[in-house]
Amino acid sequence: MKEALHQLFTEFQNSIQKNDFVKLTLSKPIRKSDDLSNVYVRQITLKGDVCFQFLYRYKTNDQTKNYSFEESIEELTHLLSEKFRAATLFTLENDLLVFISKKKKVSYKTTQPSFKNKLPETHDKPKEKRAENSEYLYHLGVTDKEGKVIPKMADKYRQINKYLEIIEAQIQSVKLPKHINIVDMGSGKGYLTFALYDYLVNQKGYTASVTGIELRQNLVDYCNDIAKKCGFKGLLFVAQPIQDYDNSKIDILIALHACDTATDDAIYKGLVSKAELIICAPCCHKQIRQQVKGKEQESPLLKYGIFKERQFEMVTDTIRALILEKNNYSTKVFEFISNEHTRKNVMLIGAKSSKKVDKKRIEAKISDLKEAYQIEQHYLEGLL
Repeated sequence: MKEALHQLFTEFQNSIQKNDFVKLTLSKPIRKSDDLSNVYVRQITLKGDVCFQFLYRYKTNDQTKNYSFEESIEELTHLLSEKFRAATLFTLENDLLVFISKKKKVSYKTTQPSFKNKLPETHDKPKEKRAENSEYLYHLGVTDKEGKVIPKMADKYRQINKYLEIIEAQIQSVKLPKHINIVDMGSGKGYLTFALYDYLVNQKGYTASVTGIELRQNLVDYCNDIAKKCGFKGLLFVAQPIQDYDNSKIDILIALHACDTATDDAIYKGLVSKAELIICAPCCHKQIRQQVKGKEQESPLLKYGIFKERQFEMVTDTIRALILEKNNYSTKVFEFISNEHTRKNVMLIGAKSSKKVDKKRIEAKISDLKEAYQIEQHYLEGLL
């Protein structure tokens, strides 16, 4: 097989000598069931030496390895013999396409170059995984005993890491006490609650207590059992409605996918306790929808089902954000994680601010929105 790939390796070496090598990619896995979908090769400079970085793209994660030129030839020979049926060598002079048949016959095709400039040769570190090799991931069924992400849980694993990335950035933007009290309202099976505790306490060294509030007793028992197995002494799950939770000291209030007005109940608790951070990923928007019911034909924006649902979501969450601003919180609304992974992907964050706000101006904005959509009252307004 190495001899059949001689043209590829010769042009690969020539492109390096001429300094016009861009990258090399491997595609079309031999076995569709194989976790490895692509390999990307680029030239990098590491500690002053030129080498080649192989990025192995698996279905659940990326892995990188660095090789010398000789090692790269051996690795490419193995990959094109056992794993892939196609390769493309990109240079500034041309592109060389390599095709391998089922009988291992190699054919070549040269085309016009895809790139006009070389890629940077700096060494990029792989994206940090904040939830990696953690015991709770195994107990929650995200990874197997070897710490490898179970394929069907890949989206959940990405969501956990994205969540921790967001939390880390937000914590740095506010002033928190030495001991942080965190309440997660509507914690469910606890994926993100466990992730937050492990990351803040075990990885970053914060002193913190995390309480998960969840209605379903079976999930509370399940999560408390896992917390005990993991030795998470500052993590506790409690079975009760959000409305009944009584704690005047909450530094960080979290409510991810609390359904309909449960999100408002959680925001209210955060406002009353003057939490430094209020982090929500709203779910369902029935309260506003019920008020507008029967008036859909009066607005073209409410005529079509899919647009109607989006309007209810936007109006509900915009009023929530404005109410937070009125209570001296700087707010952000953004996509939590791609729609590809979950439909419930909007995150609303309020960070306590010392800046003075024009409350009358904010009240006028809320009134205008309510009038435009013929809304009598937002549930959160009633709570306040």
